[in-house]
Amino acid sequence: MIGERAAVLARGWIGTPYLHQHSTKGAGTDCLGLLRGVWRELYGAEPEPVPAYTADWSEPAHEERLWAGARRHLIALPGREPEAVGEVLLFRMRDGGVAKHLGLVGQVGRQASFIHAYSGHAVVESPLSAPWRRRIVARFRFPEGAM
Repeated sequence: MIGERAAVLARGWIGTPYLHQHSTKGAGTDCLGLLRGVWRELYGAEPEPVPAYTADWSEPAHEERLWAGARRHLIALPGREPEAVGEVLLFRMRDGGVAKHLGLVGQVGRQASFIHAYSGHAVVESPLSAPWRRRIVARFRFPEGAM
C-alpha cells in the first residue's frame, strides 16, 4: 500500500537537520521539503516547482497556500483523525494563523505518531499527542501509481 511505503520512506529521513526551504535527505529539509522528498521517492519528479518562501509565507495575506497545494496533488480525506499509516497531516500551528506544518502518519492507534521536520530540531517521529491532534486541520493520502 502506498501509505505504508510513504511512511517507510519518511522514516529514512529521520535525523536530517531542519533547514528552511531545503529538501535533501541527510543534509537538510523543512516539513514541506520532507513531503517533497517522499514524493520524489514515490513518483520521480515533483508535481510542480515550489517558489521561494519565507517563514511567515502566506500569513500577511492570510492565504492557505500550503492547503491549496496539498489539494492540487494529494487526495483529501474526510475528518481530522488519522486512520492510516502514511496519511499526510496538515497543521495550523496557532489559532487564526494559516495552516503551515506538514507531517506523515507513522503509526495509528494507541502508539499514534507522525514523522515531520520540526524547526529547531530535525526530522523526527513524534507522538501524535492531544496538543498535536488539536492542530490538525486536514488529512490527505498520496495518489496511487507510485514508481
